[in-house]
Amino acid sequence: MIRIKYCFITVFLTFVLASCETTSVAKGSPAARGGEDRIDLIVSGDYVVTMDKAGTVYENGAVAIDDGLILAIGSAENILAEYSAVKTLDGEHRIVMPGLVNGHSHAAMTLLRGVADDLALMDWLNNYIFPAEVEFVDSEFVRIGTELACWEMIRGGTTTFVDMYYYPDTIAEVIDRCGMRAMISTTVIDQRSPDAENADDSLQKGMGFIERWQGKNSRITPIFGPHANYTLNAEQLQATRKAAMELGAPISIHISESPFEFQYSQDTYGMPSIQMYESIGFFDGPTIAAHVVWPTKEEIPILAERKVGVIHNPTSNMKIASGISPVTEMLAAGVRVGLGTDGAASNNDLDMWEEMRLASLLQKVDRMDPEVMSATTVLTMATRGGATAIGLGEITGSLEVGKRADLIQVAFGDVHHVPTYDVISHLVYVTDEQDVASVVVDGQVLMEDKQILTIETDRVRTEANALAAKIQAALKQRNQSP
Repeated sequence: MIRIKYCFITVFLTFVLASCETTSVAKGSPAARGGEDRIDLIVSGDYVVTMDKAGTVYENGAVAIDDGLILAIGSAENILAEYSAVKTLDGEHRIVMPGLVNGHSHAAMTLLRGVADDLALMDWLNNYIFPAEVEFVDSEFVRIGTELACWEMIRGGTTTFVDMYYYPDTIAEVIDRCGMRAMISTTVIDQRSPDAENADDSLQKGMGFIERWQGKNSRITPIFGPHANYTLNAEQLQATRKAAMELGAPISIHISESPFEFQYSQDTYGMPSIQMYESIGFFDGPTIAAHVVWPTKEEIPILAERKVGVIHNPTSNMKIASGISPVTEMLAAGVRVGLGTDGAASNNDLDMWEEMRLASLLQKVDRMDPEVMSATTVLTMATRGGATAIGLGEITGSLEVGKRADLIQVAFGDVHHVPTYDVISHLVYVTDEQDVASVVVDGQVLMEDKQILTIETDRVRTEANALAAKIQAALKQRNQSP
Protein backbone atom coordinates (compact mmCIF):
# COMPACT_ATOMS: atom_id res chain seq x y z
CA MET A 1 0.00 0.00 0.00
CA ILE A 2 1.30 3.45 -0.97
CA ARG A 3 1.32 5.70 2.11
CA ILE A 4 1.82 9.48 2.13
CA LYS A 5 4.30 10.64 4.72
CA TYR A 6 2.21 13.43 6.17
CA CYS A 7 5.05 14.99 8.16
CA PHE A 8 6.75 15.89 4.93
CA ILE A 9 3.66 17.13 3.12
CA THR A 10 4.92 20.68 2.71
CA VAL A 11 8.24 19.54 1.31
CA PHE A 12 6.41 17.11 -0.95
CA LEU A 13 4.13 19.75 -2.46
CA THR A 14 7.03 22.12 -3.00
CA PHE A 15 9.05 19.41 -4.74
CA VAL A 16 6.19 18.35 -7.02
CA LEU A 17 5.45 21.90 -8.07
CA ALA A 18 9.12 22.43 -8.84
CA SER A 19 9.39 19.29 -10.94
CA CYS A 20 5.98 19.00 -12.61
CA GLU A 21 7.30 20.28 -15.92
CA THR A 22 9.58 17.28 -16.31
CA THR A 23 7.81 14.47 -14.48
CA SER A 24 4.37 12.90 -14.88
CA VAL A 25 3.30 11.41 -11.55
CA ALA A 26 0.25 9.41 -10.49
CA LYS A 27 -2.12 11.16 -8.11
CA GLY A 28 -1.47 10.23 -4.51
CA SER A 29 2.18 9.24 -5.08
CA PRO A 30 4.52 9.94 -2.17
CA ALA A 31 7.50 12.27 -2.36
CA ALA A 32 9.90 9.69 -1.01
CA ARG A 33 9.91 6.01 -0.22
CA GLY A 34 11.90 3.71 1.96
CA GLY A 35 11.70 0.29 3.55
CA GLU A 36 8.25 -1.28 3.20
CA ASP A 37 7.02 1.58 1.03
CA ARG A 38 9.22 0.61 -1.90
CA ILE A 39 7.56 0.22 -5.28
CA ASP A 40 8.11 -2.82 -7.48
CA LEU A 41 10.30 -1.55 -10.30
CA ILE A 42 12.12 1.42 -11.84
CA VAL A 43 13.24 1.19 -15.47
CA SER A 44 15.75 3.82 -16.60
CA GLY A 45 17.14 4.85 -19.97
CA ASP A 46 19.29 7.42 -21.69
CA TYR A 47 16.04 8.09 -23.55
CA VAL A 48 12.44 7.34 -22.57
CA VAL A 49 10.26 7.37 -25.70
CA THR A 50 6.71 7.48 -24.37
CA MET A 51 4.81 7.30 -27.70
CA ASP A 52 2.05 9.39 -26.12
CA LYS A 53 0.04 11.68 -28.39
CA ALA A 54 2.37 14.59 -27.65
CA GLY A 55 5.40 12.56 -28.71
CA THR A 56 7.16 13.11 -25.38
CA VAL A 57 10.76 11.93 -25.15
CA TYR A 58 12.77 12.25 -21.93
CA GLU A 59 16.55 12.27 -21.97
CA ASN A 60 18.07 10.47 -18.98
CA GLY A 61 14.59 9.37 -17.99
CA ALA A 62 12.92 6.66 -15.94
CA VAL A 63 9.59 4.93 -15.41
CA ALA A 64 8.26 4.05 -11.95
CA ILE A 65 6.11 0.89 -11.78
CA ASP A 66 4.05 -0.67 -9.01
CA ASP A 67 1.41 -3.41 -9.02
CA GLY A 68 1.69 -3.68 -12.81
CA LEU A 69 0.87 0.00 -13.40
CA ILE A 70 2.94 2.97 -14.51
CA LEU A 71 3.08 5.37 -11.54
CA ALA A 72 5.33 8.07 -12.93
CA ILE A 73 7.49 9.01 -15.92
CA GLY A 74 10.14 11.71 -16.08
CA SER A 75 13.77 12.49 -15.49
CA ALA A 76 15.73 9.74 -13.78
CA GLU A 77 16.88 12.27 -11.20
CA ASN A 78 13.32 13.09 -10.17
CA ILE A 79 12.05 9.50 -10.30
CA LEU A 80 14.91 8.18 -8.20
CA ALA A 81 14.44 11.01 -5.71
CA GLU A 82 10.73 10.27 -5.36
CA TYR A 83 10.77 6.47 -5.40
CA SER A 84 12.73 3.56 -4.01
CA ALA A 85 12.19 0.26 -5.83
CA VAL A 86 12.62 -3.41 -5.05
CA LYS A 87 14.25 -3.79 -8.48
CA THR A 88 15.85 -1.33 -10.89
CA LEU A 89 16.81 -1.85 -14.53
CA ASP A 90 19.84 0.31 -15.29
CA GLY A 91 19.48 2.67 -18.22
CA GLU A 92 23.00 3.19 -19.54
CA HIS A 93 23.00 2.88 -23.35
CA ARG A 94 19.31 2.00 -23.21
CA ILE A 95 16.17 3.39 -24.84
CA VAL A 96 12.98 2.77 -22.87
CA MET A 97 9.82 2.57 -24.96
CA PRO A 98 6.45 0.79 -25.09
CA GLY A 99 6.53 -2.88 -25.99
CA LEU A 100 5.64 -3.69 -29.58
CA VAL A 101 2.12 -4.79 -30.54
CA ASN A 102 1.89 -7.62 -33.08
CA GLY A 103 -1.67 -7.33 -34.34
CA HIS A 104 -1.85 -10.56 -36.34
CA SER A 105 -0.07 -13.87 -35.87
CA HIS A 106 -0.47 -17.62 -35.93
CA ALA A 107 2.06 -18.25 -33.18
CA ALA A 108 2.32 -22.04 -33.21
CA MET A 109 3.18 -21.97 -36.92
CA THR A 110 6.77 -21.36 -35.85
CA LEU A 111 6.95 -25.17 -36.13
CA LEU A 112 6.03 -24.91 -39.83
CA ARG A 113 8.65 -22.26 -40.56
CA GLY A 114 10.05 -22.97 -44.02
CA VAL A 115 7.92 -26.05 -44.66
CA ALA A 116 6.48 -24.51 -47.86
CA ASP A 117 7.97 -21.39 -49.42
CA ASP A 118 7.75 -19.37 -52.63
CA LEU A 119 4.10 -20.19 -53.33
CA ALA A 120 0.96 -18.18 -54.03
CA LEU A 121 -1.49 -17.86 -51.11
CA MET A 122 -4.16 -20.35 -52.17
CA ASP A 123 -1.63 -22.93 -53.38
CA TRP A 124 0.27 -22.51 -50.11
CA LEU A 125 -2.89 -22.84 -48.01
CA ASN A 126 -4.81 -25.59 -49.80
CA ASN A 127 -1.98 -27.83 -50.95
CA TYR A 128 0.53 -27.49 -48.14
CA ILE A 129 -0.56 -25.73 -44.93
CA PHE A 130 -4.13 -27.02 -44.43
CA PRO A 131 -3.12 -30.65 -45.10
CA ALA A 132 -0.03 -30.38 -42.89
CA GLU A 133 -2.09 -28.92 -40.05
CA VAL A 134 -4.67 -31.72 -40.18
CA GLU A 135 -1.87 -34.30 -40.17
CA PHE A 136 0.49 -32.84 -37.56
CA VAL A 137 -1.23 -30.24 -35.38
CA ASP A 138 -2.47 -31.35 -31.98
CA SER A 139 -2.44 -29.82 -28.51
CA GLU A 140 1.22 -30.74 -27.96
CA PHE A 141 2.21 -29.16 -31.29
CA VAL A 142 0.41 -25.97 -30.31
CA ARG A 143 2.01 -25.89 -26.86
CA ILE A 144 5.54 -26.24 -28.20
CA GLY A 145 4.99 -23.93 -31.17
CA THR A 146 3.42 -21.21 -29.02
CA GLU A 147 6.23 -21.41 -26.45
CA LEU A 148 8.73 -21.09 -29.28
CA ALA A 149 6.84 -18.07 -30.63
CA CYS A 150 6.68 -16.41 -27.22
CA TRP A 151 10.41 -16.90 -26.82
CA GLU A 152 10.99 -15.27 -30.22
CA MET A 153 8.57 -12.41 -29.59
CA ILE A 154 9.86 -11.61 -26.10
CA ARG A 155 13.42 -11.69 -27.42
CA GLY A 156 12.35 -9.19 -30.09
CA GLY A 157 10.47 -6.79 -27.81
CA THR A 158 6.88 -7.75 -28.58
CA THR A 159 4.75 -7.54 -25.44
CA THR A 160 1.23 -7.89 -26.90
CA PHE A 161 0.01 -10.00 -29.79
CA VAL A 162 -3.20 -11.16 -31.46
CA ASP A 163 -3.17 -14.86 -32.25
CA MET A 164 -5.37 -17.06 -34.42
CA TYR A 165 -4.87 -20.80 -34.30
CA TYR A 166 -6.18 -24.10 -33.01
CA TYR A 167 -6.44 -25.47 -29.46
CA PRO A 168 -6.90 -21.98 -27.96
CA ASP A 169 -7.02 -23.30 -24.38
CA THR A 170 -3.48 -24.58 -24.85
CA ILE A 171 -2.39 -21.23 -26.25
CA ALA A 172 -3.93 -19.43 -23.28
CA GLU A 173 -2.17 -21.73 -20.83
CA VAL A 174 1.18 -20.94 -22.47
CA ILE A 175 0.50 -17.19 -22.34
CA ASP A 176 -0.54 -17.50 -18.72
CA ARG A 177 2.88 -18.98 -17.92
CA CYS A 178 5.12 -16.89 -20.19
CA GLY A 179 3.73 -13.55 -19.04
CA MET A 180 2.87 -11.88 -22.35
CA ARG A 181 -0.35 -10.01 -23.15
CA ALA A 182 -2.46 -11.61 -25.87
CA MET A 183 -5.81 -11.65 -27.62
CA ILE A 184 -6.36 -15.30 -28.47
CA SER A 185 -8.67 -16.10 -31.38
CA THR A 186 -10.50 -19.41 -31.48
CA THR A 187 -10.49 -20.36 -35.16
CA VAL A 188 -13.84 -20.80 -36.89
CA ILE A 189 -13.60 -22.45 -40.31
CA ASP A 190 -15.93 -24.60 -42.42
CA GLN A 191 -13.65 -27.56 -43.03
CA ARG A 192 -12.04 -30.28 -41.00
CA SER A 193 -9.33 -28.68 -38.88
CA PRO A 194 -7.04 -29.99 -36.14
CA ASP A 195 -9.57 -29.29 -33.38
CA ALA A 196 -12.98 -29.30 -35.10
CA GLU A 197 -14.96 -30.95 -37.88
CA ASN A 198 -16.68 -27.96 -39.47
CA ALA A 199 -17.92 -24.42 -38.87
CA ASP A 200 -20.66 -25.35 -36.41
CA ASP A 201 -18.29 -27.52 -34.39
CA SER A 202 -15.54 -24.91 -34.30
CA LEU A 203 -18.01 -22.17 -33.34
CA GLN A 204 -19.47 -24.20 -30.47
CA LYS A 205 -16.02 -25.13 -29.17
CA GLY A 206 -14.94 -21.51 -29.53
CA MET A 207 -17.84 -20.30 -27.42
CA GLY A 208 -16.79 -22.70 -24.68
CA PHE A 209 -13.21 -21.41 -24.82
CA ILE A 210 -14.32 -17.80 -24.50
CA GLU A 211 -16.60 -18.57 -21.57
CA ARG A 212 -13.76 -20.41 -19.79
CA TRP A 213 -11.21 -17.63 -20.20
CA GLN A 214 -13.17 -14.38 -19.95
CA GLY A 215 -11.99 -12.63 -16.80
CA LYS A 216 -9.64 -15.45 -15.84
CA ASN A 217 -6.41 -13.58 -16.56
CA SER A 218 -6.19 -9.83 -17.12
CA ARG A 219 -3.47 -10.30 -19.74
CA ILE A 220 -5.52 -12.72 -21.84
CA THR A 221 -8.51 -11.66 -23.97
CA PRO A 222 -10.35 -14.60 -25.60
CA ILE A 223 -11.89 -13.67 -28.96
CA PHE A 224 -13.36 -15.28 -32.09
CA GLY A 225 -11.28 -15.89 -35.22
CA PRO A 226 -13.46 -16.66 -38.24
CA HIS A 227 -10.97 -17.42 -40.99
CA ALA A 228 -12.30 -15.61 -44.07
CA ASN A 229 -15.31 -15.20 -46.35
CA TYR A 230 -13.99 -17.93 -48.66
CA THR A 231 -13.81 -20.54 -45.87
CA LEU A 232 -17.11 -19.48 -44.26
CA ASN A 233 -20.36 -18.45 -45.95
CA ALA A 234 -22.41 -15.39 -45.07
CA GLU A 235 -24.69 -17.26 -42.66
CA GLN A 236 -21.73 -18.74 -40.79
CA LEU A 237 -20.06 -15.35 -40.54
CA GLN A 238 -23.30 -13.85 -39.19
CA ALA A 239 -23.58 -16.68 -36.65
CA THR A 240 -20.05 -15.97 -35.48
CA ARG A 241 -20.77 -12.27 -35.07
CA LYS A 242 -23.97 -13.06 -33.18
CA ALA A 243 -22.06 -15.31 -30.77
CA ALA A 244 -19.40 -12.62 -30.35
CA MET A 245 -22.02 -9.99 -29.53
CA GLU A 246 -23.72 -12.28 -27.00
CA LEU A 247 -20.42 -12.99 -25.25
CA GLY A 248 -19.00 -9.47 -25.57
CA ALA A 249 -16.00 -10.74 -27.54
CA PRO A 250 -14.13 -9.02 -30.42
CA ILE A 251 -13.39 -10.74 -33.71
CA SER A 252 -10.14 -11.10 -35.67
CA ILE A 253 -10.43 -12.15 -39.33
CA HIS A 254 -8.54 -12.14 -42.63
CA ILE A 255 -10.13 -9.54 -44.92
CA SER A 256 -9.40 -8.50 -48.50
CA GLU A 257 -6.06 -10.31 -48.43
CA SER A 258 -5.47 -11.43 -52.02
CA PRO A 259 -6.64 -11.04 -55.63
CA PHE A 260 -8.23 -14.48 -55.27
CA GLU A 261 -10.38 -13.32 -52.36
CA PHE A 262 -11.34 -10.12 -54.18
CA GLN A 263 -12.55 -12.09 -57.20
CA TYR A 264 -14.18 -14.79 -55.06
CA SER A 265 -16.19 -12.21 -53.18
CA GLN A 266 -17.29 -10.52 -56.40
CA ASP A 267 -18.34 -13.84 -57.95
CA THR A 268 -20.01 -15.25 -54.81
CA TYR A 269 -21.54 -12.21 -53.15
CA GLY A 270 -21.69 -9.70 -55.99
CA MET A 271 -19.46 -7.21 -54.18
CA PRO A 272 -15.92 -6.95 -52.78
CA SER A 273 -15.17 -8.30 -49.31
CA ILE A 274 -15.48 -5.22 -47.12
CA GLN A 275 -18.81 -4.23 -48.68
CA MET A 276 -19.97 -7.82 -48.23
CA TYR A 277 -19.11 -7.78 -44.51
CA GLU A 278 -20.84 -4.43 -44.10
CA SER A 279 -23.97 -5.74 -45.87
CA ILE A 280 -24.41 -8.56 -43.33
CA GLY A 281 -23.77 -6.42 -40.25
CA PHE A 282 -20.44 -8.06 -39.52
CA PHE A 283 -18.86 -4.79 -38.40
CA ASP A 284 -21.51 -4.19 -35.74
CA GLY A 285 -18.98 -5.30 -33.09
CA PRO A 286 -15.24 -4.80 -32.56
CA THR A 287 -13.32 -6.15 -35.54
CA ILE A 288 -9.62 -6.67 -36.20
CA ALA A 289 -9.07 -7.05 -39.96
CA ALA A 290 -5.80 -8.69 -40.97
CA HIS A 291 -4.07 -7.76 -44.24
CA VAL A 292 -6.64 -5.53 -46.08
CA VAL A 293 -4.52 -5.40 -49.21
CA TRP A 294 -7.31 -4.84 -51.76
CA PRO A 295 -9.90 -2.41 -50.35
CA THR A 296 -11.66 -0.30 -52.94
CA LYS A 297 -11.84 3.48 -52.60
CA GLU A 298 -15.48 3.08 -51.60
CA GLU A 299 -14.60 0.58 -48.88
CA ILE A 300 -11.92 2.56 -47.04
CA PRO A 301 -14.47 5.01 -45.52
CA ILE A 302 -16.42 1.99 -44.22
CA LEU A 303 -13.36 0.83 -42.29
CA ALA A 304 -12.93 4.27 -40.77
CA GLU A 305 -16.60 4.77 -39.89
CA ARG A 306 -16.91 1.30 -38.37
CA LYS A 307 -13.63 1.70 -36.44
CA VAL A 308 -12.27 -1.52 -37.86
CA GLY A 309 -8.68 -2.12 -36.76
CA VAL A 310 -6.62 -2.92 -39.85
CA ILE A 311 -3.43 -4.90 -39.37
CA HIS A 312 -0.81 -4.43 -42.07
CA ASN A 313 1.48 -7.43 -42.67
CA PRO A 314 4.06 -6.20 -45.21
CA THR A 315 6.52 -9.13 -45.10
CA SER A 316 3.87 -11.83 -45.52
CA ASN A 317 2.00 -9.82 -48.15
CA MET A 318 5.21 -9.41 -50.16
CA LYS A 319 6.39 -13.02 -49.79
CA ILE A 320 3.10 -14.53 -50.95
CA ALA A 321 2.71 -11.77 -53.57
CA SER A 322 -0.65 -10.74 -52.18
CA GLY A 323 0.00 -7.12 -53.15
CA ILE A 324 0.75 -3.75 -51.56
CA SER A 325 -1.82 -2.51 -49.09
CA PRO A 326 -2.88 1.17 -49.52
CA VAL A 327 -1.84 2.00 -45.96
CA THR A 328 -1.16 5.66 -46.74
CA GLU A 329 -4.70 6.15 -48.04
CA MET A 330 -6.23 4.31 -45.08
CA LEU A 331 -4.32 6.40 -42.55
CA ALA A 332 -5.34 9.59 -44.36
CA ALA A 333 -8.97 8.46 -44.16
CA GLY A 334 -8.74 7.96 -40.40
CA VAL A 335 -8.59 4.15 -40.43
CA ARG A 336 -6.98 2.61 -37.34
CA VAL A 337 -3.92 0.77 -38.64
CA GLY A 338 -1.45 -1.42 -36.77
CA LEU A 339 1.28 -3.85 -37.79
CA GLY A 340 1.58 -7.62 -37.64
CA THR A 341 3.93 -10.38 -38.69
CA ASP A 342 1.38 -13.04 -39.71
CA GLY A 343 2.61 -16.56 -39.00
CA ALA A 344 6.21 -17.72 -39.24
CA ALA A 345 5.21 -20.12 -42.01
CA SER A 346 4.60 -17.17 -44.33
CA ASN A 347 7.00 -14.52 -43.00
CA ASN A 348 9.26 -16.45 -41.87
CA ASP A 349 9.89 -14.79 -38.51
CA LEU A 350 8.10 -12.74 -35.85
CA ASP A 351 10.33 -9.65 -36.07
CA MET A 352 8.28 -6.48 -35.66
CA TRP A 353 11.30 -4.24 -36.35
CA GLU A 354 11.46 -5.72 -39.84
CA GLU A 355 7.75 -5.04 -40.28
CA MET A 356 8.27 -1.39 -39.36
CA ARG A 357 11.05 -0.88 -41.87
CA LEU A 358 9.28 -2.68 -44.68
CA ALA A 359 5.99 -0.91 -43.98
CA SER A 360 7.71 2.43 -44.38
CA LEU A 361 9.91 1.60 -47.37
CA LEU A 362 7.19 -0.25 -49.27
CA GLN A 363 4.81 2.71 -49.15
CA LYS A 364 7.56 5.13 -50.16
CA VAL A 365 8.49 3.21 -53.28
CA ASP A 366 4.89 2.35 -54.14
CA ARG A 367 3.86 6.01 -53.92
CA MET A 368 7.22 7.25 -55.23
CA ASP A 369 7.18 9.68 -52.34
CA PRO A 370 9.92 9.52 -49.67
CA GLU A 371 7.88 11.66 -47.30
CA VAL A 372 5.06 9.18 -46.69
CA MET A 373 5.11 6.73 -43.78
CA SER A 374 7.62 8.56 -41.63
CA ALA A 375 9.52 6.87 -38.82
CA THR A 376 7.13 8.36 -36.28
CA THR A 377 4.12 7.05 -38.22
CA VAL A 378 5.31 3.45 -38.36
CA LEU A 379 6.59 3.45 -34.77
CA THR A 380 3.12 4.62 -33.74
CA MET A 381 1.57 1.77 -35.76
CA ALA A 382 3.76 -0.70 -33.87
CA THR A 383 2.88 0.71 -30.45
CA ARG A 384 0.03 3.09 -29.54
CA GLY A 385 -1.69 2.88 -32.91
CA GLY A 386 -1.49 -0.90 -32.95
CA ALA A 387 -2.93 -1.11 -29.45
CA THR A 388 -5.80 1.15 -30.52
CA ALA A 389 -6.42 -0.95 -33.65
CA ILE A 390 -6.87 -4.13 -31.60
CA GLY A 391 -8.98 -2.43 -28.92
CA LEU A 392 -6.39 -2.27 -26.11
CA GLY A 393 -5.38 1.37 -26.50
CA GLU A 394 -6.70 2.34 -23.08
CA ILE A 395 -4.35 -0.01 -21.25
CA THR A 396 -1.19 -0.41 -23.33
CA GLY A 397 0.75 0.87 -26.35
CA SER A 398 2.24 4.01 -24.77
CA LEU A 399 4.03 4.95 -21.58
CA GLU A 400 1.49 7.00 -19.66
CA VAL A 401 0.60 7.19 -15.99
CA GLY A 402 -2.16 4.70 -15.17
CA LYS A 403 -1.52 2.38 -18.11
CA ARG A 404 -0.28 -1.15 -17.66
CA ALA A 405 3.50 -1.37 -17.48
CA ASP A 406 4.28 -3.02 -20.84
CA LEU A 407 7.67 -1.68 -21.92
CA ILE A 408 11.08 -2.61 -23.25
CA GLN A 409 14.67 -1.46 -23.07
CA VAL A 410 16.53 -1.27 -26.39
CA ALA A 411 20.33 -1.34 -26.26
CA PHE A 412 21.85 1.27 -28.56
CA GLY A 413 25.54 0.96 -27.79
CA ASP A 414 26.32 -1.30 -30.75
CA VAL A 415 28.13 0.02 -33.83
CA HIS A 416 25.03 0.43 -35.99
CA HIS A 417 23.62 2.91 -33.45
CA VAL A 418 26.73 5.12 -33.55
CA PRO A 419 26.17 8.03 -33.82
CA THR A 420 22.55 8.63 -32.80
CA TYR A 421 21.13 11.91 -34.09
CA ASP A 422 17.43 11.07 -33.97
CA VAL A 423 16.28 8.33 -31.59
CA ILE A 424 12.96 7.75 -33.40
CA SER A 425 14.73 7.36 -36.74
CA HIS A 426 17.17 4.87 -35.25
CA LEU A 427 14.39 2.80 -33.68
CA VAL A 428 12.72 2.35 -37.07
CA TYR A 429 15.54 2.33 -39.60
CA VAL A 430 18.43 0.87 -37.56
CA THR A 431 17.24 -1.23 -34.62
CA ASP A 432 16.64 -4.95 -34.98
CA GLU A 433 15.32 -7.62 -32.63
CA GLN A 434 18.77 -8.52 -31.30
CA ASP A 435 19.05 -5.01 -29.82
CA VAL A 436 16.24 -5.57 -27.32
CA ALA A 437 17.78 -5.88 -23.85
CA SER A 438 14.90 -6.16 -21.38
CA VAL A 439 11.15 -6.72 -21.56
CA VAL A 440 8.48 -5.94 -18.97
CA VAL A 441 4.79 -6.89 -19.23
CA ASP A 442 2.24 -5.92 -16.61
CA GLY A 443 5.14 -4.93 -14.37
CA GLN A 444 6.79 -8.37 -14.56
CA VAL A 445 10.30 -8.63 -16.02
CA LEU A 446 10.17 -11.30 -18.76
CA MET A 447 13.67 -10.69 -20.11
CA GLU A 448 16.59 -8.97 -18.40
CA ASP A 449 19.86 -8.20 -20.18
CA LYS A 450 18.77 -10.57 -22.98
CA GLN A 451 18.08 -13.46 -20.62
CA ILE A 452 14.57 -14.92 -20.95
CA LEU A 453 13.17 -15.43 -17.45
CA THR A 454 9.74 -17.00 -17.99
CA ILE A 455 10.41 -19.71 -20.60
CA GLU A 456 12.64 -22.78 -20.31
CA THR A 457 14.38 -22.06 -23.59
CA ASP A 458 16.64 -25.14 -23.61
CA ARG A 459 13.62 -27.41 -23.16
CA VAL A 460 11.62 -25.60 -25.85
CA ARG A 461 14.51 -25.81 -28.30
CA THR A 462 14.87 -29.55 -27.71
CA GLU A 463 11.14 -30.23 -27.99
CA ALA A 464 10.78 -28.09 -31.14
CA ASN A 465 13.69 -29.79 -32.90
CA ALA A 466 12.38 -33.26 -31.96
CA LEU A 467 8.90 -32.51 -33.27
CA ALA A 468 10.29 -30.91 -36.43
CA ALA A 469 12.35 -34.05 -37.10
CA LYS A 470 9.17 -36.17 -36.95
CA ILE A 471 7.36 -33.80 -39.31
CA GLN A 472 10.28 -33.76 -41.73
CA ALA A 473 10.49 -37.56 -41.73
CA ALA A 474 6.75 -37.90 -42.34
CA LEU A 475 6.84 -35.38 -45.19
CA LYS A 476 9.81 -37.13 -46.75
CA GLN A 477 8.07 -40.50 -46.59
CA ARG A 478 4.88 -39.05 -48.04
CA ASN A 479 6.74 -37.40 -50.90
CA GLN A 480 8.49 -40.70 -51.72
CA SER A 481 5.24 -42.68 -51.83
CA PRO A 482 3.98 -43.55 -55.34
